Amino acid sequence: MGSSMKKIGMMCLALLASAMFAAAAQAEIKIGILALRGAPKVMEEWTATGEYLTGKMGEPVTIVPLEFNAIEPMVKDGKIDFMLANSAFFVEMEKLYGAKPIAMQINSAGGKPVKEFGGVIFVRKDSPINNLADLKGKKFMVVKASSFGGGQMAMWLLLQHGIDYKKDFAEFKEGGKHDNVVLAVKNGAMDAGTVRSDTLEAMEKEGKIVMSDFKIINQVKDGFPFVHSTPLYPEWPMAAVKHVPADKVKKLGEALIAVKADSDAAKKAGILGWAPPADFKSVRECLKALKYGAFAN
Repeated sequence: MGSSMKKIGMMCLALLASAMFAAAAQAEIKIGILALRGAPKVMEEWTATGEYLTGKMGEPVTIVPLEFNAIEPMVKDGKIDFMLANSAFFVEMEKLYGAKPIAMQINSAGGKPVKEFGGVIFVRKDSPINNLADLKGKKFMVVKASSFGGGQMAMWLLLQHGIDYKKDFAEFKEGGKHDNVVLAVKNGAMDAGTVRSDTLEAMEKEGKIVMSDFKIINQVKDGFPFVHSTPLYPEWPMAAVKHVPADKVKKLGEALIAVKADSDAAKKAGILGWAPPADFKSVRECLKALKYGAFAN
């Protein structure tokens, strides 16, 4: 009798332990981050934010680097709780799955706050291409057709200038990562490319390129601190996935907005902090014009 009671006791303990483990696994907050320069870069830049948020939320916050094509299934299946991705991804996830913006990145331009970004179209300095019209019939590379700053902004600008990216290029390729696009143009594999504003400056700072080796096409001179060819759009928002309870959404949003520019979290991410989210109307208009994804109809 004693041994069977012992067995039942052990089973109860085991069940309790597994229930506690399941609860702990569920309690983890997962933030999916678009890995525009690869997964190791995401971890290098965002682990400190995960640690900061863990302290503020009182439960583990895990950073999950995501490839472009992984974001939608993860949001759809509720496998992540929050998402940090470009503004175009956000408006699609908002339209399809009810994602909500809770904060917006404040980028750093030499320590000055920047809440917008653009797309930059560039060629080699020795290229005969001097304007948008010259791009017709050339080899053009985007990061991804789903990349907002590294694709869609330029694609919409080109359409407005009578160049259809689907049929007017000799070749239209995706580089997959921003660095790949820059290097493909640098080594002559492609005639021209587009990346998000601040990429060329970041790569020069890292010693990977010299900006004077490139020519910016349709450069906009407007006081914005990074070279760009397209209009500017609101920066990346942090968004909550629909299943997350409102109190948790509010708490995480407030924790982000409280991030100080001199904190480890901001410095590692290369940002100055977070602001309340912007109006994303211009982003929706760009996707509607391109008939892209959720905005195809």
